[in-house]
Amino acid sequence: MVDVRRVTLPGVGVLHSFETADGAEVAVVAHRTGSSDLVSRPAGARDDDDAVTVRLDEEEAHTLAELLGGTRIVESIAELDELPGVPIDWMTVDEGDAIVGRSLDEVPAASGVAIVAIVRDDHAHPSPGAEFVVQPGDTVVAVGPTEQIAEVFRAMNDGTSRGAEA
Repeated sequence: MVDVRRVTLPGVGVLHSFETADGAEVAVVAHRTGSSDLVSRPAGARDDDDAVTVRLDEEEAHTLAELLGGTRIVESIAELDELPGVPIDWMTVDEGDAIVGRSLDEVPAASGVAIVAIVRDDHAHPSPGAEFVVQPGDTVVAVGPTEQIAEVFRAMNDGTSRGAEA
């Protein structure tokens, strides 16, 4: 377990920091105003001039937290990929993808493919219904034959699939 140091900064907010396995320091200063500073200092550096600081507004800080939290969920899903005979894959939905704002019932069916979950933010929606509306940033998890999963993801991305008729 990582040992996190917490320091109250009077008039500013709270500092949380930890040291990585390679000796670098990572810190977050949560300001009372809602903004946050993400600070990184390379291993062995103790001078503030060596630190890199990124100021994040409240929405950006939430986005970063979601990305990091989502990574844990996707890593857990990746472990399932090792099950023999159960092809599983996932895609992250981007802003310009054809499926954005549409329900799952608009995804072209592919033989043997099931969408088993949608991960949104830090929450998994197992067995989403046909009415589930897909949003940017969602991770779509599917099981089935590899080629057919790719076809479904292609359709979700650009609105087309190899099996689609013109």
